[in-house]
Amino acid sequence: MAIRINGGTVLDPERISGKADLVIEDGVIVKILEPGEPLAGVTLEREIDATGRLVTPGLIDMHVHLREPGFEYKETIETGCRAAVRGGFTALCSMPNTKPVNDNRQVTEYILQKAREAGYARVYPAAAISASSKGQSLCEYGELKEAGVVALTDDGLPVANAQLMRRALEYAKGFGLPIISHCEDMDLVAGGCMNEGPVATRLGLAGIPNLSESLMVMRDIGLAELTGGRVHIAHVSTRESVSAIREAKKRGVNVTAETAPHYFTLTDERVMGYDTSAKMNPPLRSEDDRKAILEGLADGTLDVIATDHAPHSPLEKNVEFSQAANGIVGLETSLPLSLALVTDKVLSLEDLIRKMSSNPAAILGIPNGIVAGAPADLTIIDLDAEYVLDAKDLWSKSRNTPFDGWTMKGRAVLTMVGGRVVYEM
Repeated sequence: MAIRINGGTVLDPERISGKADLVIEDGVIVKILEPGEPLAGVTLEREIDATGRLVTPGLIDMHVHLREPGFEYKETIETGCRAAVRGGFTALCSMPNTKPVNDNRQVTEYILQKAREAGYARVYPAAAISASSKGQSLCEYGELKEAGVVALTDDGLPVANAQLMRRALEYAKGFGLPIISHCEDMDLVAGGCMNEGPVATRLGLAGIPNLSESLMVMRDIGLAELTGGRVHIAHVSTRESVSAIREAKKRGVNVTAETAPHYFTLTDERVMGYDTSAKMNPPLRSEDDRKAILEGLADGTLDVIATDHAPHSPLEKNVEFSQAANGIVGLETSLPLSLALVTDKVLSLEDLIRKMSSNPAAILGIPNGIVAGAPADLTIIDLDAEYVLDAKDLWSKSRNTPFDGWTMKGRAVLTMVGGRVVYEM
């Protein structure tokens, strides 16, 4: 029994752009037809009308905190994956800062099993660079890759020891695994809780300078250049970081980078009123930084838009600003916020889908694309849908978002994973 998706505009930036019908059978795309083209020899179980909608390869979020194991009161693998498919994501790369830290086969296999049981998005775990993410000794990368890990990161913590990071890049290179670098000089952070600048001064809050990020970005670019290893810079927020990555790419360094919707949508002005929903790490930066992020997206310096989905309960957020946890949920807001880049002519629609689908797939080495024989992981998007975001209606277990009450445009109306509809409006 097969499913046919009719009448949509199919957009795979690497392969196809235009009106087409897709036929899915046994979990894979079996035919790509002209609109309305007769289909013989296939029994259809269902036809999906995608007229006026965009059909893309499944969106991929390569930076997500699913919190399980250990912090299930914030999010579980099931609730996170359910929120993901509502946001149009068919695959996630889960960060390892769980409890226990994902630094071994057993935790990796647990995450994969829970994802299979949930039955929503695919989960591709990232494991820790160092044992327990303590920055003292490396994990067993070969065993982790065999267990199903697709990347290595101590995200949430920087690898302060440059020699350890060098060895990590060399070791990971042998297994074809990218290192995802959380770039933060903790000595420069020095207890800061928001961006260093006029807003922090007015609020009387300790600031975090841009250099705390960009200094480590430059170090890890240098280490990648030295070793020939692959480094992916996480959650880029500063103009200096964008400049360093741009220049490194010109030199041929094997570096890729991501940013998140909040860094091209908001600035540190959003913290006025001590709003902890706008507290994150790295912090929201200045308008000059926001513009630099937009330029980095437009010229290809920044390869990926990821959410850094970081759910927290009210226990961690409804406290004094300096004591509040860092992070926001993003799986259900990323698509409309990113589509605004197309409306504002920062990116073409093709470039946006590339940064939210094929680029993260290429970096992580996972399947993606609309081609006969490929897994039927697809997202159908209504580009014109307008709605007001109500945080209480989010499917994530947590509600910590600075976008509550915002008018959004564009949303996923159907998400398919392995030929199975896992979300439909």
